[in-house]
Amino acid sequence: MSKSEKNIIKGRLVRSYLLSLFTISLILFLMGAVLLLGVNGKAVSDYFKESVVVSLILKNSVQEGEAMQLIKKIEMRDGVKSVDYISKEQGQKEMEKILGSDFLDVFQANPIPISLDIKLKGEYVVSDSLAMISEEFSKEKLVEEVVYQDSLVETLNANLSKIGVVFAVVIAILLLISSVLISNTVRLNVYDKRFVVNTMRLVGATKSFIRKPFITKGLFQGLIASLLAVVALLITLYFAQKEFGQLFAIFDANLMLIVMAVLILVGVLICVVSTAISVNKIVSLNKDELYY
Repeated sequence: MSKSEKNIIKGRLVRSYLLSLFTISLILFLMGAVLLLGVNGKAVSDYFKESVVVSLILKNSVQEGEAMQLIKKIEMRDGVKSVDYISKEQGQKEMEKILGSDFLDVFQANPIPISLDIKLKGEYVVSDSLAMISEEFSKEKLVEEVVYQDSLVETLNANLSKIGVVFAVVIAILLLISSVLISNTVRLNVYDKRFVVNTMRLVGATKSFIRKPFITKGLFQGLIASLLAVVALLITLYFAQKEFGQLFAIFDANLMLIVMAVLILVGVLICVVSTAISVNKIVSLNKDELYY
């Protein structure tokens, strides 16, 4: 065989290896992205739930000092995440944005009362809990009215439940597809070397001896592909955090590290197992079957 032919074959092998490496990395990257969202599903759900506001409209005679005492009392209640004080002046500015700056012309004094915007922890943002909390707050002597959007809460919870089910199904399907695609990619790489395997078998090499270099290569291929997928995932998270910083702030760093470790383990495991199965099948082929 001439030097140019050897170079051509070598180039094809390198391109084939790089292509399979890229394919495995891409599949693992997609798997990692979905898993990251899946394991942080509760945090994302709570993020949206905790944006729901329960407004306490205080009586017009309530002064700032009394409102502050009520805030301290509310903050001690289970389920309360934060309480924002909305002064009469702030309330006036908000109403001016909605109704125009001249809406107060018909009043002798500012009719906008002090209000408190309460945000609850995610697990408390359900219709039953909100109804109970609303009733409790309405009994406060300083409170004139309790306002929250019950229909929004019901819609939000219903949609989040549906999204959770869909996400679980997508993760399961993606894991299955990823395993099959990676396995097939590895098998094709091994199948390309079936004649080498046959030659080794003809000179008396044992199955374990034939299997060892292929499994070692599969291990390194899985490891490199997994690390590339993790790097791509980290780069994606870095740029995504710039656009959705507040949302990404709720992601659990420990869970993210676990997902990346699982991604590396899965990539290596699938490549090694697929390689071992493929080599065992090729070793069992007879001479005629090598050409089909």
